[in-house]
Amino acid sequence: MGSSYHQFCPVAKAMELFDERWTLLVVRELVLGSRRFNDVRRGLPRMSPTLLSKRLQQLAVAGVVEKQSSGSETRYVLTRAGLELRPVVEALGMWGTRWVGTLGDEDLDPALLMWDMHRNVRSTSIPREHAVIEFQFTDVADYSRAWWLVIDPYEVDVCDVDPGLDVSVWVSTRLRVLTEIWRGDVTWSHTLESGDLTIDGPATLRRGMPNWFTLPKSAAVPRP
Repeated sequence: MGSSYHQFCPVAKAMELFDERWTLLVVRELVLGSRRFNDVRRGLPRMSPTLLSKRLQQLAVAGVVEKQSSGSETRYVLTRAGLELRPVVEALGMWGTRWVGTLGDEDLDPALLMWDMHRNVRSTSIPREHAVIEFQFTDVADYSRAWWLVIDPYEVDVCDVDPGLDVSVWVSTRLRVLTEIWRGDVTWSHTLESGDLTIDGPATLRRGMPNWFTLPKSAAVPRP
């Protein structure tokens, strides 16, 4: 637990754990389905591995997370107490969408965006068993400009190095534009009509690609 507020208030007691930097975001990743250490890291690309290990240990000691080992594999699973945090995380996301202002450039992260998109793919909407989407962000450094989502019926992989597979659809845009689509600030159709985003590929795949994804719940939150 973090530093004590020395208050009997249950909000204060809870915040002794959750107001330490990154802690609630680690819970967010576990709520969203990450179980392995490296998967949690990919959802928190700017968090150091050492600090992540420390936060997972603190959550385990607090009874929020259970560390499970089987052979060489270690998984982090939310306990009953941890699962009860799902509505808390979702409510914070919705509040942040409704009331927090415009994103700064430092808030944009292609690694996090691609990781979040990969876990919201609707494989049943794709008219073929295997598909590869190549994303090109025109306004970021060369080393993080190109990304690929490799979609199979039971697995979706994120690649920041060309996987050497035939590409089904190419998407070209600025990082902010795709981030704003993902947050629900703008729509796919609006950015396509304005030319801020282009999709290339066979007509059927090109027209259907936006429907291959389910936007996060918070994207539907009305803004004031």
